[in-house]
Amino acid sequence: MATTFKNFLSNDLANTRTLLHEAIPITGSIVSGTYANLNIKEYGHGMFQSVYDYPHLSSSANHIFDVTFGYHSESAIQALANSQNTKRMNIYNQMAQTLVGYDTTGSIKKFTQSDGTEIKDALFINFARLLTKDEIKKGSFTLTAFTGGTNVARTFQVELNDTSGAAGYRVDSPAGEYGYLYDETLGAFKGVEKGILYYQAGIAVLSGGAVFPQEYGAQSTTGNDGHFTTLSTGSNNDEVADGLNNRLINISMNNTTELNSTIYFCRVNHNDFNYSSNPTYLSGSKIRVKTRAADAPVSYITTIGMYSADNELLAVAKLSEPLRKSSDTELTLRVRLDY
Repeated sequence: MATTFKNFLSNDLANTRTLLHEAIPITGSIVSGTYANLNIKEYGHGMFQSVYDYPHLSSSANHIFDVTFGYHSESAIQALANSQNTKRMNIYNQMAQTLVGYDTTGSIKKFTQSDGTEIKDALFINFARLLTKDEIKKGSFTLTAFTGGTNVARTFQVELNDTSGAAGYRVDSPAGEYGYLYDETLGAFKGVEKGILYYQAGIAVLSGGAVFPQEYGAQSTTGNDGHFTTLSTGSNNDEVADGLNNRLINISMNNTTELNSTIYFCRVNHNDFNYSSNPTYLSGSKIRVKTRAADAPVSYITTIGMYSADNELLAVAKLSEPLRKSSDTELTLRVRLDY
């Protein structure tokens, strides 16, 4: 137990913030085909589908993302007959109230593009926290997919990028910051907005038809046309998710881990801690490390204990090797606490 304490002064503390990034690639072969859909988990409620990087019954499997589909009550698709009408409106409302919030009348806002166009039907890709960590790095997200189905020539592709990046993101979401996804495919539709990416929530909201345009690949700027309308009204959400998974070529992003640190500078002056409270420091009332009575006292620092104001031990830092301390030396030991 320590018998001598030294207080930290204001200039003995410093706070730092570090952002760590990892590159996360999700290839289409993992999502569909490699494990014969054994890595796809479906549920009895049929509201969403979970994708794993390995057969999901295996203990080695890691959850990658969930896929679901929903629409607003004002969507043109809602007016068409389908078996999951109420569920899909509930999904849209749940996502919207979490990611977009409420207006001044208490009504749930709709997902809206930068030009004010409302996204009334959308695919939702909810990435696992295991991948995104604290947030998706701004400007790093890319989704590439075929626009043809599994039974047609997969010639046409769409590439959605988070080109708004660190300079163009928005902050008026209750879920944190978000940016817009733009179609970066070469051609007439380059630069068209096709979705929204919520960085801290780790959710991509794709405008209906973003990866399901016309059956044979002609891209469209609208969301309620061609193959997508047929698929969304004639299939349940598991089949819509299968349609997305079968088209995925690649998803890539960088995640972000925010590392906050407090650095304590433990300053040991020449007249500090030259003795040890360890009982073995003495032998027969004599200091073991002294050969003559006239020698200066010497100690070896191996551990730093950090205490509360009432002398309760809170943290311990170990040195890689003992440091010799005597009255003719001064030390500054740097202790970093990460959280």
